[in-house]
Amino acid sequence: MAERKPPKKTDAPKKRERTQGLPSREQVLEFVSSSTTPIGKREIARAFNIKGADRIPLKQMLKAMAEEGLLEKREGRKVNRTGDLPPVSMLEITHRDTDGELVARPLEWKSTLPAPTIVVTPEPKKGRSVERDAEPPAGVGDRVLARLTKTDADGEIYDYEARVIRRIGKGAEQVLGLFRSGSEGGRLVPVDKRVRNEFEIGRDDTGSARDGDLVLAETVQGKRYGLPRARVKEVFGKSSDPKSISLIAIHTHGIPDQFPDSVVREAEGAKAKGIEGRTDLRDIPLVTIDPVDARDHDDAVWAAPDTDPANEGGQVVIVAIADVAAYVLPGSPMDREARKRGNSTYFPDRVVPMLPERISNDLCSLREKEERACLAVRMVYDRNGNKRSHEFMRGLMRSAARLTYRQMQEAIDGAPDDKTGPLLKPVLQPLWDAYKVLCIAREKRGPLDLDLPEYKADIDPTGRIGAVRIADKYESMKLIEEFMIQANVCAAETLEQKQRKLIYRIHDTPSKEKLVALNEFLHTLDMTFPKGQVTKPAAFNKILHDVDGTEFDQMVSTIVLRSQAQAVYSPDNIGHFGLNLRRYAHFTSPIRRYADLIVHRALVSALGENKHKDGQSDEEVSAMAEIAEHISTTERRSMLAERDSNDRFIAAFLEARIGAEFRGRISGVTRFGLFVKLEETGADGLVPIGNLGTEYFHHDEARHALVGERSGLTYRLGEQVTVRLEEAVPITGGLRFEMIEGGKEGKPAGRQGFGKAGSGKPGTGREGPRRSNARAKPGRSKPKKGKAKPGRSRKS
Repeated sequence: MAERKPPKKTDAPKKRERTQGLPSREQVLEFVSSSTTPIGKREIARAFNIKGADRIPLKQMLKAMAEEGLLEKREGRKVNRTGDLPPVSMLEITHRDTDGELVARPLEWKSTLPAPTIVVTPEPKKGRSVERDAEPPAGVGDRVLARLTKTDADGEIYDYEARVIRRIGKGAEQVLGLFRSGSEGGRLVPVDKRVRNEFEIGRDDTGSARDGDLVLAETVQGKRYGLPRARVKEVFGKSSDPKSISLIAIHTHGIPDQFPDSVVREAEGAKAKGIEGRTDLRDIPLVTIDPVDARDHDDAVWAAPDTDPANEGGQVVIVAIADVAAYVLPGSPMDREARKRGNSTYFPDRVVPMLPERISNDLCSLREKEERACLAVRMVYDRNGNKRSHEFMRGLMRSAARLTYRQMQEAIDGAPDDKTGPLLKPVLQPLWDAYKVLCIAREKRGPLDLDLPEYKADIDPTGRIGAVRIADKYESMKLIEEFMIQANVCAAETLEQKQRKLIYRIHDTPSKEKLVALNEFLHTLDMTFPKGQVTKPAAFNKILHDVDGTEFDQMVSTIVLRSQAQAVYSPDNIGHFGLNLRRYAHFTSPIRRYADLIVHRALVSALGENKHKDGQSDEEVSAMAEIAEHISTTERRSMLAERDSNDRFIAAFLEARIGAEFRGRISGVTRFGLFVKLEETGADGLVPIGNLGTEYFHHDEARHALVGERSGLTYRLGEQVTVRLEEAVPITGGLRFEMIEGGKEGKPAGRQGFGKAGSGKPGTGREGPRRSNARAKPGRSKPKKGKAKPGRSRKS
């Protein structure tokens, strides 16, 4: 006789005892509501032990309950209590609430009752707590299959919690753009240059948008042919408003710019820390030295000659950093939000901070003459800049002065003002003397020494750019930079010695492929990169030194920069190539970088001062790799958003100068044209290949050049050119130029082994030719025939 299989387990409620007659309606509703599996007539009958002919009146009762609206029919023969959702449902994630939680709605809801509210909770990974996952595996606009659980707790604002089983696909996609009204509604011009098509917006889908408004729209299903369709969801105001420029970058890159209410409440309730349990540093004249428009003041410095007779000529340096860890506790609402943001993001007209203003601009801002909690490191160096010892401490400090780089530099150069004059001898000169000692060791260490111009936009009172200029550079900036580097090294060393987990700032050596490409480029300048030895920054520094002051210096500096790897965060140390350091961590900016806050907490635990639970948590330690990857991503996101915002601000600034001529340098060479960086503003724009002349141009990838097939006219990376501004589009940040003067005479591309026209040679790094189809425009002369003159491109 075959062995009987055990009954299949289900998640249905336990079988009810047989009652006299049928179960009551209340019993049926309770059973249906409490089940975590789909329920039909068969399951109800089995649950209440109803058999045979008794099932007929049960069927009639269930039909009556459905007609009265107490039960709803679902797929197949299943039923549901009215207003309830099946335990596994299709959802569309619609938005985030004020606490940053994802909120969803049922994809299908036919009831006349209001749709239930659903919050999407993160799916915990194996061996990890729910709290560790900062984001569920889905985002706004996604459609998901989810398992639902009713929330019965008093005061709970959501009817269901949903755990995502899997993503089904995207729902409506969101598009940020410029609304242009029309007779049948309007069109949406996307701000993202990568989105090439416009969207049609019907008359009923325009909302409150007016012509020229910056709007957020979502795509909708449209006709099979013609433009894709969209509907306006939110209106941000006129696109001509300067405030719209940063908003575009914020929304395009998904940067969180509103703090949840719980985070604001926590920040506003924070109280200043006192002297208890801290080293008293209030009598040490620490000073902050920052840019004139600095928004964060979280580091202060002090230095003096070492009085130890055994260290003659040595220096003592103290770097004090705002004690952010004392206010942002692990797992708190502020901490979760800071981790999600990863870092602050800086735009010309605003900052999107990692922490609320109460923390970043008040309790953790080292204001002049005010007491502030800090985490400080005292470092001792010998006369040659070699570190002898260091010690970390939690302290209470009082900044002696808030200074700018310019003030510090002018004081050292012999022109102190009323503020720096009294500080020069006792405070500023000792800082300078210590810096000069540290420079000895820095020179010996030989970090990568790139010096490219930086541009700064000056914002006028209306929020528009008044001017764009090359940013001032002072040696006092290098002083602060070197002090911060030394403090960061000390943090990494201490945590390694104390065997605490940390996040390193790592920078890998350049890849073999990039070094080969660099060497091919240098060969075109009769230079070589050393082979067969361990790559060191000194090798790059020698190349940069050899071209310094020549016509190739900007070109070579750009190529060397592009050959470098991207610095990232990691719990695994491989050193920092650019700084030529074996170990390095970020410690000095916990207001604006989450990596630094992680290091602060690790130091608090290493010092044995975690009695207030503000040190390193077990959850943080186990999630270190995940956190490092996340904040590396948010850092890149902020860099892209800042660059896009700068492009749009400068395009708005240059819009009034269309037709003007500018000097610039070729900053990029592609098969479709040249990118030119203007010397005056640092703005990048495109010279399409069609604007270079009337011949075919070959892309020589190894030489970073475009070469004319007939004339040999050559445009190379880094060369100076003159261009005319033809178009400036503030909404996208795009600039289009026409080449006026530039290029050098060379061998025609057809004689350089490029292969037949239109083919290119595989494996040579050279692409086939692309036709330059410049056409004469109204008011311009037609292209001339014959050989292009050296030093001037063919003009349309």
